[in-house]
Amino acid sequence: MLKLNPQEHPNSTPPLDATTFRWLSTGEEGLDAMLEAIAGATVSLQLETYIFAPGLLGLRFREALIQARRRGVRVQVLLDAFGSLGLPTNFWNPLLQLGGEFRWFNSFRAAERYGHRNHRKLLVADSLLAIVGGFNVGEDYYGDGVARGWRDLGLQIKGPLVAALEESFFHLFEKAADPPPAFPPFHPTTDTAIRGCSWTLLLSEPGLGRRAFKRALLHDLSRARDVRIICAYFVPTWRLRRALIRTAQRGGRVQLILAGRSDIEVSRLASRSLYAKLLRAGVEICEYQPQILHAKLLIIDHVVYAGSANLDARSLNINHELMIRIDNEKTAGQARAIFEDDLTRSRPIDPQTWRASRSFFTRLLEKIAYFLLVRIDPLLISLRWRNRAQHALEKQRKR
Repeated sequence: MLKLNPQEHPNSTPPLDATTFRWLSTGEEGLDAMLEAIAGATVSLQLETYIFAPGLLGLRFREALIQARRRGVRVQVLLDAFGSLGLPTNFWNPLLQLGGEFRWFNSFRAAERYGHRNHRKLLVADSLLAIVGGFNVGEDYYGDGVARGWRDLGLQIKGPLVAALEESFFHLFEKAADPPPAFPPFHPTTDTAIRGCSWTLLLSEPGLGRRAFKRALLHDLSRARDVRIICAYFVPTWRLRRALIRTAQRGGRVQLILAGRSDIEVSRLASRSLYAKLLRAGVEICEYQPQILHAKLLIIDHVVYAGSANLDARSLNINHELMIRIDNEKTAGQARAIFEDDLTRSRPIDPQTWRASRSFFTRLLEKIAYFLLVRIDPLLISLRWRNRAQHALEKQRKR
């Protein structure tokens, strides 16, 4: 895969291609599209996700993959061991008995490795079609995000980009064959950026340094006039917050749809600790109301980002993540329509009454939540990586 040159930026001229994008605007639509792609596959299937829950939907996916294998399709499944911790160890035995392939990413054997997570969500069918987004496989994600199911979205992709997505799957599937390497605190990133005509595939791995996703995002924000973000877990870095504030201060419009309801309350509290400063700068904040928000969508002028990454410490600095940057007005226009629809179901935060509406105790909880997520959690992971690296060095010396 191509390495991202620090001197390059997302607007460098790439070769022409015919990649097409179709928005999957709800969890139900996305998961149904995945099942349809599995049912239609004739050659190969690669499924990669963070959470695979052992409920009715999980059984439907397993049965669809088993039927594909019976048709002679090569089936490969990669699940994060921490995210899918509730899945029985023998769940994939029926698929394995037919010659299907399954691997855990970072088998959950030692506590010091919990921080090394694969948060990507990807399905590739016959090397021709791919689906990416926030969709995990579980009952919670199956719905319209209004009357039932979490609010989620993603993309169906056809064209040359699919080959790059498939290659990225093979890279991690091979990596999962053995215990993953330790990533000490000062391990340089191995992020990659692969470019097509209107898209850039941004692949992030653990390590320090300015990661591909953050670098592209900061570049786009540096001259943005119209920024719209839907984000389930919003605790961005100081540089990203500053970029959003500067956009608003120079007369641009910045609109955020954040979680009114969340499955991770500490994340929602940490996000709210940032509201006051953002509101003072002119950033517009709304909280999505009907269901738990899980979507990830960034629209910066005519550019769109979609994929698995949130704007928090784990997605920005720690996890394996997959994001696609699309520079296409038609796709951006469709994304803006999705944003506007969600905006009608979101409660605006009033800058005049926000601070007065919350007690000292509430603000203290928010500050503590922010400190835990932004300082303590990454520090603990860094210490675990350091300990593991030292242990590996000691074993090498003894040999």
